[in-house]
Amino acid sequence: MEFLAQVINGLQLGLVYALIALGYTMVYGIVRLINFAHGDIFMVGAFVGYFGFTSWGLPFPLAILTAMVVCSILGVTIERVAYKPLRYAPKIAALISAFGMSLFLEYFCSLKFVFGPNFRVVKRPFEEIHWNLGGLTITNIQVMIFIVVVVMLIILQYLIFRTKIGMAMRSVSMDHNTARLMGVNVDNTISVTFAIGSAFAAVGGVLYAVAYPQIYPFMGIMPGLKAFTAAVLGGIGIIPGAVLGALIMGQVETMTSAYLSSQLRDAIAFSILILVLLIRPTGILGRTETEKV
Repeated sequence: MEFLAQVINGLQLGLVYALIALGYTMVYGIVRLINFAHGDIFMVGAFVGYFGFTSWGLPFPLAILTAMVVCSILGVTIERVAYKPLRYAPKIAALISAFGMSLFLEYFCSLKFVFGPNFRVVKRPFEEIHWNLGGLTITNIQVMIFIVVVVMLIILQYLIFRTKIGMAMRSVSMDHNTARLMGVNVDNTISVTFAIGSAFAAVGGVLYAVAYPQIYPFMGIMPGLKAFTAAVLGGIGIIPGAVLGALIMGQVETMTSAYLSSQLRDAIAFSILILVLLIRPTGILGRTETEKV
């Protein structure tokens, strides 16, 4: 039963990572850019959700929705300010800009008149309930995370494969110039992609704050890097791959903490990234593409 309990804990963590990894993989699929500020958008979402259901007195679902709106606006602003001017510049310029935006968000949010530099203990908006199922303990928080993430994934699939904006996103991901010739507004499509990815990160941030009730301005660094690792593991630019990689990362991290040492979990998680890049750079679900010269 202990092993099954750890599997459920890993599923909980992996699903949160999946929401962050989806933002990485969507943005990369559209503009071939790793948005390293994405983990900090996750942090902002956690803080906005926290203030929503504590200081502002919002119901929990409305607090999540508020965090999604704020982070969507933040994501579009970051794209317009830091990435759009460098869209056709050398990739290293955009990468440096992404790192700079990440550091700016972390230290700006650490200011006393923003979120402050200190840790905050999150008072959950509802009481944690434990259910015993044949010796296996499951909490209402784990059930809530599972339901919310599954619903978000269904919405994303519908958005991408059943709507005009989804068709535009798929077109832009294949070729910007051809998409323009077909009448697609490439700039708006990229902005919408950033907005959607940021909204998913916001949901992940609020769920993370409730599941692991402690937040601080630098909390997005490690989850962001692990979600990026998950996206690479599954196949960067492939949405099912991001989810698969995140679930694997959640299990690896949880099992390492439970059966080896909690001090080794980060080392093993990033060792996976190195191995994947050495053995299968395209990821589990990725396919090698031949470039014509």
